[in-house]
Amino acid sequence: MDRRPLQDRLSLHAWTLETTPLAALLRIARETGWNAVELRHVDFQRAGEAGMSNDEVLSLIRESGMKVSILGVKYGWIFARGEERRRLFDEFAATCANAVALGCDLLMSAPGPMAEGTISEAAASLREAGDVARAYGLRLAIEFSSVHNVINSLEKAREMVALAGHPSCGLLLDTYHLERTGAGGRAFENVPPNDIFAFHYSDCPSTPLPPKTTRPVDRLLPGQGIVRWREVFGLLTEKNYPGYLSYEGPNPAQWERPPEAVAREAAEATRALLSTL
Repeated sequence: MDRRPLQDRLSLHAWTLETTPLAALLRIARETGWNAVELRHVDFQRAGEAGMSNDEVLSLIRESGMKVSILGVKYGWIFARGEERRRLFDEFAATCANAVALGCDLLMSAPGPMAEGTISEAAASLREAGDVARAYGLRLAIEFSSVHNVINSLEKAREMVALAGHPSCGLLLDTYHLERTGAGGRAFENVPPNDIFAFHYSDCPSTPLPPKTTRPVDRLLPGQGIVRWREVFGLLTEKNYPGYLSYEGPNPAQWERPPEAVAREAAEATRALLSTL
């Protein structure tokens, strides 16, 4: 278990600085006081499109000196079928290999695009993915999304993980999606600590979701919205949460600002809130 205080376990999610190239993002995260970064499948994809090989991307990340707290897999595998499913699970395995190469022991996945399917079917896919992750010595955290048509609440995510019954699979909780589904504050109190593999955070505005939103990008800096931070961070402390706090704050208004300022403000705001516990 990581015994460092939460203030020393802050990770910057790459989506927060969406318009910033990977090399610059790694430098900014280091210079603005983050302890780690959370990277995505698309970060590797974009670097490849820019002419870098996979090995060159791995070298870039390692040479930055930044710890990778979580590596995201390509979404869509949960409800995929046929050839698409085989392709996505091949991609999943490739991400596992990259995680091992980076010394990162935790994968994450969101539900992916809207799909036809049930929680039972999702659980079967999660069990299969858990087997792949375990073969690489990794764990997999599954996130629910407030805008997904199937995996859209804490209860459904818990049901999915319980039905999968896989020791390498657990939950990724996100303050934004918790708040959007009426499960903010201490509403995850009855979730066993061992089931919480990862934690994303950002503040949530008081305004309703824009219509037809599939990837909400109205996230706010901690303290600027309606999330009850003392309750959330206090409960994580009570549960002895051992992982990183990963700040996922996508917002087009922030992408137009200097990324150094965005990253620094988020780190400082987080540590200010944690200091009040």
